[in-house]
Amino acid sequence: MRTVAVAIGIASLVVAGCASMSTPTDNTARAEMRNAGGQVVGNATFTQVGNAVRVLLEVQGLPPGAKGVHVHAVGKCDGPDFASAGSHFNPQGRQHGALNTQGPHAGDLPNITIAADGKGRLESTTELISLVGGASLVFDADGSAIVIHAAPDDFRTDPTGNSGARIACGVIVRK
Repeated sequence: MRTVAVAIGIASLVVAGCASMSTPTDNTARAEMRNAGGQVVGNATFTQVGNAVRVLLEVQGLPPGAKGVHVHAVGKCDGPDFASAGSHFNPQGRQHGALNTQGPHAGDLPNITIAADGKGRLESTTELISLVGGASLVFDADGSAIVIHAAPDDFRTDPTGNSGARIACGVIVRK
């Protein structure tokens, strides 16, 4: 009986996945990541699943090490410093970091680790942002961006987690 239930569950996921590939929906978004020189260094995809958003970030050509990743409050990525992306996405007015008792910001995401070959991948899920509505909607009047920082996030220090300069940025747009 359990084998049948698992098989039905897998079949349902395959059918749902195929259906979502053929028709764009409001529950998916993407961002093309660019470095300070304007070169494409990767992509981020966002998928709303129930109350959570799955974030998949894949990059190449970045310096090795752990790097902070955040959703920022403005959908602009003017180089070279990406200051146009504004501060972290924070519609609830909280402090920065999952380890901060007054936090986290809605835009706080885990660190990405960039390997020696310059490639990195982050896969995470968050219930603090939304692609479909509510106070945590990233598609507000000025949009939102995803930013990779030069240093790792300490998940505590307000307002940025000591994550340093912004080294890559992508405007989040509906898929």
